[in-house]
Amino acid sequence: MFADRARIIIRSGKGGDGHVSFRRELYVPNGGPDGGDGGRGGDVIFEVDKGQTTLGDYRHKRKFKAQDGQEGGKRRCHGADGADIVLKVPEGTVIMEAESRKVIADMSGDNQRQVVLKGGRGGKGNQHYATAAMQVPKYAQPGQPAQELEVLLELKVIADVGLVGFPNVGKSTFLSRVTNAQPKIANYHFTTLSPNLGVVDTDNGGFVIADIPGLIEGASQGVGLGHEFLRHIERTRVLVHIVDAASTEGRDPVDDIYKINKELEAYNPEIAARPQIIAANKIDCIFGDEDPVKRLKDEFEPKGIRVYPISAVSGKGIKELLYGIRELLDSCPDEKITFEQEFFPEDVLITENLPYTVERDKDDPHVFVVEGPKIEKMLGYTNLDSEKGFAFFQKFLKDGGILDEMEKAGIQEGDTVRMYGFDFEYYK
Repeated sequence: MFADRARIIIRSGKGGDGHVSFRRELYVPNGGPDGGDGGRGGDVIFEVDKGQTTLGDYRHKRKFKAQDGQEGGKRRCHGADGADIVLKVPEGTVIMEAESRKVIADMSGDNQRQVVLKGGRGGKGNQHYATAAMQVPKYAQPGQPAQELEVLLELKVIADVGLVGFPNVGKSTFLSRVTNAQPKIANYHFTTLSPNLGVVDTDNGGFVIADIPGLIEGASQGVGLGHEFLRHIERTRVLVHIVDAASTEGRDPVDDIYKINKELEAYNPEIAARPQIIAANKIDCIFGDEDPVKRLKDEFEPKGIRVYPISAVSGKGIKELLYGIRELLDSCPDEKITFEQEFFPEDVLITENLPYTVERDKDDPHVFVVEGPKIEKMLGYTNLDSEKGFAFFQKFLKDGGILDEMEKAGIQEGDTVRMYGFDFEYYK
């Protein structure tokens, strides 16, 4: 089964916590703090693998996690960094945030490797927090938390030309004749279930062509496998409509083109506006006096869309069509279509962890001592006598998780909170 879409959960590594320890050696009974820093958490990296053509690796496994950083150790020992995880994807894969469908990365062109989630920074050990006022800091910085994100992977094939048309009009037969692709070909009354890519070589230059699975009415609304197919023409610069000029299936070729253009317009007006060519296929099956090719030319050539009569089975008219496609490509801007980044995980997911401790006083169980370098600094420049200043300090304690930590430690209403010479009565 061709897999061109996958929904997975990725998680970077948590940063290792900083360590709290003190130098203890013979003849040095009260040495200073020597807690080491925690290691960095591993990153989640996406990398293009030229050998992959589908997202099949992500069909049966949904969660991918980088390694956490190790905690720091005694004697200023630094914790080991966590290992990165590298996820291989085929070229042309677009990585999106699953809920909003905003683009995080387009793995094509020059972008062959991208860090999508960064691992958390390691926390600083207590050796960094010794001051003249606090010579024995009992706190260290926690490591930054891991980032976790659900992402949608979509493979949008990279081709210069997209073949579009209803099922059973001869697209696969045409592709097998002009390229080295080997699509399955038969008189199916349904459609190819995966896009086929092939390289065309002509005297005036080569190009990559994609057989986009046959469209049906309502494809733009997701009828059938509409969206599964339409995404693969988002990168193509030129569209080639292949129609059954002989109406062997009983459909009107002129009506077919209008119906397909309507579906393209509904899905993405920008795609419908791209240069187009019509290949009037199965001319070897045309019998009778009526000339459907002339009817196609009269209808579409005044609109600037060239019509080429061909037979994909016998090869008649194929050379002229390929030359016409190449000329049309040469007249288009040679720009690779890529999708710009719209979602930046680092702006949303990283929060700063503050080092602090919450401890009951040994002499009075109703007194809770709270210490930390940021708390000390905040007390230094916040005017607690003003209502506004006190509200600001309370918000700082709440946002930093310090109030939650005090509740976990068992603080009750009426207990005292002691911070660097300030005593506060605790109320919810």
